[in-house]
Amino acid sequence: MKGSADVHLELKNAGFGYQSLLVQGASAQLRLGELCLIVGSNGVGKTTILKTLLGQIPLMEGAIDLLGTPLHQYSVKELARHISVVFSSSPRESSLTVRDLIALGRFIHYPFYFSLTSKDQLYVQEIITQLHLEPYAHLTLEKLSDGNLQKAYIGRALAQNTQLILLDEPTTHLDEANKIMILNLLRKLSREENKLVLFSSHDWRLAKEFSDTMMLVDQGALLYGLTEDVLYARTQLLEPILFDVSSSFVAPRILAPAIFKELLYSTLQKHVEKDLSTIQFTWNEPFWEVEGVSMHRKFTSFEEIVAFLNNSL
Repeated sequence: MKGSADVHLELKNAGFGYQSLLVQGASAQLRLGELCLIVGSNGVGKTTILKTLLGQIPLMEGAIDLLGTPLHQYSVKELARHISVVFSSSPRESSLTVRDLIALGRFIHYPFYFSLTSKDQLYVQEIITQLHLEPYAHLTLEKLSDGNLQKAYIGRALAQNTQLILLDEPTTHLDEANKIMILNLLRKLSREENKLVLFSSHDWRLAKEFSDTMMLVDQGALLYGLTEDVLYARTQLLEPILFDVSSSFVAPRILAPAIFKELLYSTLQKHVEKDLSTIQFTWNEPFWEVEGVSMHRKFTSFEEIVAFLNNSL
């Protein structure tokens, strides 16, 4: 177990909010080399926490230390040398190309009148390659898809080369392949370049596979720990998402892994207008076993199940 000397960012009974507290009593010790996922419903305070860490919103109570120094003692310029950020909504500046935007991340290290060195230019090119943005390097931001625009802003944050990277919903506009590419890149950065990466995500069921630790923001509190420990403490997070799209649907008992349970629940709601409360469905690969009063049948497809229930009940 690492000691306190290894702590890069520490929350000490911190309270986050605007005019009133959204999150209070938050405590966490985050270290370099750590990839931390922030999870919570809309409006619970995830973005507020990130903006507070950036010094954009004042801390309401408690303390935050960065490298052992209270966060409020850093100037804006000093924070920019320690923290880079990517927000979920980014402007489409028509005068900037992808290369220009990413290169802006390097200028935090120089006075405004300096030019980038050849080493800086090479660093920018390596980031463009990492993010698979070579075909778009000379396009202006207004011509990019939402996904490529998001990757370009991630590139700018990487170009700052800070030890702490904050990302608010970095995979929001990306398809599955690019989400995984970005999450792999963030994990690689935290490991190989010894950075602390703190990011929020609505795709947390995917993101949790890559994160070392998790902050769960729920009902005004923040629970922090190893990802699996947080999920173990809140096992309801791992339950399948069963949306009630029909007010008259009477659900059966379903014994199955999460994805199969979700699919069956969805199928029955849309296609079977029956009272299914006395029926049990059990996934016993490769069959669905359907049991009820004087009934025990096996089916290999949802279509078979729907046809049977509609014709027999």
